[in-house]
Formats: sequence, C-alpha cells, structure tokens
Amino acid sequence: MRILLAEDDLELASRLQPLLEQAGYVVSHVSDGREAEELGQIEELQAAIVDLGLPGLDGLSVIERWRGNGRDFPVLVLTARGRWHDKLAGFDAGADDYLTKPFQADELILRLRALIRRSNGHASAQLSCGPLQLEINAGRFLLEGQPLSLSPQEFRLLSYFIHHPGSVVSRERLGEQVFDGGHDPDSNALDVLLGRLRRKLGVDMIQTVRGQGWRLVAPV
Repeated sequence: MRILLAEDDLELASRLQPLLEQAGYVVSHVSDGREAEELGQIEELQAAIVDLGLPGLDGLSVIERWRGNGRDFPVLVLTARGRWHDKLAGFDAGADDYLTKPFQADELILRLRALIRRSNGHASAQLSCGPLQLEINAGRFLLEGQPLSLSPQEFRLLSYFIHHPGSVVSRERLGEQVFDGGHDPDSNALDVLLGRLRRKLGVDMIQTVRGQGWRLVAPV
C-alpha cells in the first residue's frame, strides 16, 4: 500500500523509509511542501505522514489544500511542535493524528496501521476473509491459523486486497500500491506476483474479473 512521507529532515527520512517499507508500505518521499501537496492530489495514497515545517509550503497548508480538494486519505502529523495550540492547528487543518518528535518507530507504525484500518471502515485490528486473517498490529497473515510466508511485494498486494475485500481492483491501482517506483502496465510482473500468491493461498480467493481487474473473496 502506498503512503507519502513528507519530511525535510533527510537523515530522519532515510531512517524512516526502510522501516515503513519493512512494515509493508510503498513509500513516496518528498522534502518540499509544494511537491507534497501536488503528489497528494494525484497519487492514490492510503495515508500520508507530514512534517509541519516543510519548506516551500508548510505542512498545515499542505493538509488544508488536500482537504479543500476532497482528498480524504488519513494524515499523521510528525513534528517537533508539541504545544497544545500547534496540535489544535494540525487537527483543525484536517490531520487525523499527531505524533511529536522524538518518537518510537514502533509507535509510528502502529498509529499508521490504525489510521489506514479505520479509514477503510475496519474497527478490529484483525481483518478476515474466509480462512485468511491479517493481524494488523503484528504485521502478519495467517491462513487457517498458520503463519503465511510472504515476500514484501506479496504482503503489500494481499494487504491491499484484504483492506478492500470484495472490491474489484484494477491493474493500474494494484501496480501503484505494490511496486516501488510505480508499475509498467505492459509488464507481466503483476501477473507473476498474483500467480505466486494464488499458489500460496491454495484456494480460489483471488478472482479475475475480466476486463476490470481482480478481487479477494472468501471461498465458497
């Protein structure tokens, strides 16, 4: 699943990006507020992490512009500004959560997972589709109660599916959510990935909807 990291502290961003990728996310990193605002308008994001002190356009203005244009993906503010009126300004701008620096990386991941889960209408920290379960906080899949061994790309793909069960997802959207640097729609990489995942599931849960894409369904 693709998220945006808008952080101008390059040392911090270089530490966060691999942690977020290990947690199962495709990360688009920008260090400028205007670039963050633009990407948030055009990319299919599952969430954004935004520093308030961005150059070019401050974080509050970035969030306000997203919300003003109907962009409703969850936003986690990550900043050194810990005073109450700074937090109030963040929430008033449209942020969904607020984490002050310094912070624990595990807390950031847990908050991000919770935001994405709730934004997709899921109250529980465990998502299920038939024999398949995703333990969100632990970051692992179970199939009939047994841990499922997945590559990072397989985990991203299956995570996106189980957050949107029954929904038909196009090739273009899946490619954006799974592959670093985007996806060439003419490539067969996604088909290969889907084939591997289907074999690991061992049941017909990923259905092809001809001319539209794929969907995750519980086996009959």
